[in-house]
Amino acid sequence: MTSAETSSRTLLVISAHAGDFVWRAGGAIALASSRGERAKVVCLSFGERGESAKAWRAGRTLDEIKAIRREEAQNAAAALGAEIEFFDAGDYPLIESTELVDRLVRVYRELEPEVVLTHPLADPYNGDHPAAARMALQARVLAQAAGYDAPGAPLGAPPVFFFEPHQPEQCDFKPDLLLDITPVFDRKRKAMECLPAQQHMWDYYTDLAKRRGVQLKRNAGPNLGLAHDTMGEAYMRLYPQVTDVLA
Repeated sequence: MTSAETSSRTLLVISAHAGDFVWRAGGAIALASSRGERAKVVCLSFGERGESAKAWRAGRTLDEIKAIRREEAQNAAAALGAEIEFFDAGDYPLIESTELVDRLVRVYRELEPEVVLTHPLADPYNGDHPAAARMALQARVLAQAAGYDAPGAPLGAPPVFFFEPHQPEQCDFKPDLLLDITPVFDRKRKAMECLPAQQHMWDYYTDLAKRRGVQLKRNAGPNLGLAHDTMGEAYMRLYPQVTDVLA
């Protein structure tokens, strides 16, 4: 499939803050869009309180910071080829609510995604991340219920993958899927550079992609001709894979 062709497949990414989807899943998003698939990011918050220290130190107001982070995230999503929607639910803390879950149910029903990406369920450094994951998973279950009062048909069972947290060892993150993002890493780096509010993350996630690329080659089997500069992203699958062929 060329980049000009389109696919009926849809990727849904549920992100606690405006930058999370870029650092953790930018490669997966860019790969999907490069295949002509629809990719949509839902940002539950702008990361205005907890992840915008530079703007606070510069004396910006809350509304100004939200506007800055919105523009940054929009530019990053555009670089990756994704749509983006902001719930403006607030951060530090991101409070779980039935209203937010219901909004996510409606997104699920409208998109009918083939794949869902979100945060792991454990993160002792940032409670917003597991809160986003819990709401993403609850909404997925409710969207499957025929009797749930929301537009659209009941959802199927899209697989859910947790993307890699900033401190994986402390978040019980043990990857069981390594994604080759080499063809689109330049787009991911461009998207990262749309987020100057967290410039310290640019090189961290570039280095992480290199390390995951090394692991990807090691687990791909011998003599497959993978490039020495392979770049990767790591994921954990929540639900079992259903298949008739072991691979």
